[in-house]
Amino acid sequence: MLSEQATPVVRATLPVVGAAIGDIAELFYRRLFDARPALLSDLFNRGNQANGEQRKALAGSIAAFAGMLLETPDARPDAMLARIANKHASLGITSDQYKIVHRHLFAAMTDVLGAALTDEVTAAWDEVYWLMANALIAIETRLYQEAGAAEGEVWRRMEITERRRETPDVVSFLLRPRDGGPAGPFRPGQYVSVQVELPDGARQIRQYSLSAAPGRRDWRISVKRVRDAAGPDGEVSSWLHQHARPGDVLTVSVPFGDLVLPEGGGPLLLASAGIGNTPVLAVLDHLAATGAGRRIVTVHADRSPADHAHREEQRALVRALPDARLHLWYESPGDEAPEAAVGRADLGGLELPEGLTAYLCGPLPFMRAVRGELLRRGVPAERIHYEVFGPDLWLGR
Repeated sequence: MLSEQATPVVRATLPVVGAAIGDIAELFYRRLFDARPALLSDLFNRGNQANGEQRKALAGSIAAFAGMLLETPDARPDAMLARIANKHASLGITSDQYKIVHRHLFAAMTDVLGAALTDEVTAAWDEVYWLMANALIAIETRLYQEAGAAEGEVWRRMEITERRRETPDVVSFLLRPRDGGPAGPFRPGQYVSVQVELPDGARQIRQYSLSAAPGRRDWRISVKRVRDAAGPDGEVSSWLHQHARPGDVLTVSVPFGDLVLPEGGGPLLLASAGIGNTPVLAVLDHLAATGAGRRIVTVHADRSPADHAHREEQRALVRALPDARLHLWYESPGDEAPEAAVGRADLGGLELPEGLTAYLCGPLPFMRAVRGELLRRGVPAERIHYEVFGPDLWLGR
């Protein structure tokens, strides 16, 4: 909760800071990487830095957090904080790094805002920063404890035991600890970070959902090769597609992520598009393995049946569940999927059970459209959960 002194100052200056936060974030990252270049090569996603998405996500999270402190002063935006904290934990972020961020962020604010950043304004926004930072540190401490890991010590070496091409752009890998023991538990819907050393010596990190149920000797990740017509292809996904083979050893984090299967037997909507079906597969696999009888509506949209990763597996898992239905949309269905609708996913004609909990994963436009339809149909916002692959740009919109 903001102090009585800081609240009116933040309220009065939020429009000014919000309007400048993009410039502040750009200068902040420039200062940070000039002072500590290893953070760019070995921690931050260079692709997201190059295309500006990380700057937008930082700006959106700060502005959103400040707005929430003003709008609901007695509540904490736990969903937003949990999503950020899980991503931080998967990267091995430590509490001392928040001091480094603070130093360079406030130096950038001083440069951008100039005389508008008085001592009073600085103190108020310092309060905003540390309320957010300390909340994240507390959540990350708990996540590390639950994972049985010391702060930041999340990495282990895992061997690729199997590689399989799922579609022209998706390859799946089975991973097992080098000592041959079981991969370890996780909650369906969680992800791991994978760190690879690139030809220039950088150790870049990306997150990949675990795409099969827990309880097996191996973990499975399914990696879509990122191709960007407007810029360079994804560094880590391209390296994995080109070089990773059975017998190779990868550096992999313990699992994290808050888009997880809820307890109980209530109805579920699992809506995905493209490679966003990977956490859905783990959830369906777990439900089938445990003989779950809950009602499940599964929605998936893709470019074509050939682009739908794990297509036959997803259909088989839905068939194995007694009260589950799969609804497919393909932009170009061809003759392979006569049951699929043509075009983009449209939930308007679907019968949705009362009291459902919805889980969305896919491109932002898809998730915004599905969320909007669910809200129009009376699904409470707190029952709609989502996972973003990459920086959470939803916060800035």
